[in-house]
Amino acid sequence: NKPVEEMPINPNLKYEIKDDEVTITGCDKKASGELTIPATIEGKPVTSIGDRAFFLCSSLMSITIPDSVTSIGDEAFIGCSGLSGIFIPDSVTSIGDMAFSYCRNLIDIKVGEGNVNYTDVNGVLFNEGQTLLTAYPAGKAETNYTIPDSVTSIGGAAFRGCSNLTSITFGENSQLTSIGIQAFETCTSLTSITIG
Repeated sequence: NKPVEEMPINPNLKYEIKDDEVTITGCDKKASGELTIPATIEGKPVTSIGDRAFFLCSSLMSITIPDSVTSIGDEAFIGCSGLSGIFIPDSVTSIGDMAFSYCRNLIDIKVGEGNVNYTDVNGVLFNEGQTLLTAYPAGKAETNYTIPDSVTSIGGAAFRGCSNLTSITFGENSQLTSIGIQAFETCTSLTSITIG
């Protein structure tokens, strides 16, 4: 049998190896176009994307996450304003706070159908039970959004930079009990919040 060849490592990626697992720790800010994170580096699995790993990589249009990744760190993709969509594979079990903040052209977050921890509804990221609204893509064109009644918590910076939103509605049967820090920061068009 021929050994499986590793995908070449994008020279823009920075990484570290610890306990036979690889964490993506950074990326050259000048990186542009499409970037694929390999599933293995130096024969070891890539299991995590570190905190702020893609901080301000504003020219990246596409980032492919392999299904070896189980965790995405805090602010991992913050300021990746070129991204229009992102796919969260089934393997991901944790996504850090503010992971997609200031991704101003992000219109769609999709989650693998087999993921048991997260789900998406019309491109909005939730935990599997839809009790935590994790991230609303800042580039979505809709001006009004109704928080699903199942939501008990809105994550930190969940709506940060959503400049198209003019109104948010909480339904009459809303179960909301907490709103995270900076949840609606720089929602510059938001003029109305209606609570049922």
